[in-house]
Amino acid sequence: MKRAHRLRRPAQFQRVRRTGRVVQHPLMRLTLAPNRRRQTRCGIVASKQLGKAVQRNRARRRVREALRLDLAQVQPGYDLVVVLRSPILLSIPFAELRAALRQVLCEAGIWRELPPVPTLQATAAMRPQAPSERNELST
Repeated sequence: MKRAHRLRRPAQFQRVRRTGRVVQHPLMRLTLAPNRRRQTRCGIVASKQLGKAVQRNRARRRVREALRLDLAQVQPGYDLVVVLRSPILLSIPFAELRAALRQVLCEAGIWRELPPVPTLQATAAMRPQAPSERNELST
């Protein structure tokens, strides 16, 4: 995740926790607060109940990657703090983790569905055919 999309200072985390609203999930807790920027910034916190430093860092990396993949669909202008709550985060498949994160973002009201990006096959099918190609197809 790019540096511009991360919360880095303790004061930034404290502001979100103090002024934000909370959405609970069995795996994580999301706290969000509006910011005055045009982009969303994220911070991830892993408590010691997740395990030793290696496990906490791995859990943070997995959630950070899930956030990075879905950041385009999160409404801009918010600061998010994700507190990881359950050691099961380390063992669930990445797709389930990503679905849980999407569910929390939907409950928070900041998830937006973007129109699907056309694939290469779809754009080739929409391309107008040359007159010579039309004649060959009709024969």
